[in-house]
Amino acid sequence: MEALLIIDVQNDFLPDGALAVPDGDLVIPVINQLQKRFDMIIATQDWHPANHGSFAANHEGKQPGDMVLLSDVSQILWPVHCVQDSSGADFHPSLDREKWSKVFRKGTNPLVDSYSGFFDNNRMEDTGLSSYLRQNGVDTVYVTGLATDYCVKFTVLDALSEGFITCLVGDATKGVNIGKDDSNEAIRDMVKAGAKIVYSDSII
Repeated sequence: MEALLIIDVQNDFLPDGALAVPDGDLVIPVINQLQKRFDMIIATQDWHPANHGSFAANHEGKQPGDMVLLSDVSQILWPVHCVQDSSGADFHPSLDREKWSKVFRKGTNPLVDSYSGFFDNNRMEDTGLSSYLRQNGVDTVYVTGLATDYCVKFTVLDALSEGFITCLVGDATKGVNIGKDDSNEAIRDMVKAGAKIVYSDSII
């Protein structure tokens, strides 16, 4: 069975959001079209407490883009984003949610960031996504959403490590691109790990 994974299509990652992905809104109509093709659709949602350790505002003298150690892992600092129960953490209103099976929230532990929909960055906490997919007979996942070079990339890599056939939908994801080639490097890493790159027109 196949499942569509929609990663973090939330207001704070879209234009005018606190951590906007350039052209991030362009993935929404593509994802909405893709959803017509799948019976199993799962979304992830960044869901940070206000005191999260990945926020530059919670480190005196630090700015977004600076690096710190967070639970002994190197951590880039971000603007405050996707705070629990904030409008920025909401899914974009244009994103069709009618057929969603489940939403998995991540980034809830202030001591560790969580890019992947499966595990936190220290791999100490499991969201339950892998077990849910297996319980529902899923062996293949198609990954979409934001951002290519962070949450999408690490979700893809963890899906592969968990044994799922994993496809990145190339026209249904956009990157932050702090470095101008970050998304391309992320795609190369995903392909090297075993991911397939597909496009929506070949799926629909």
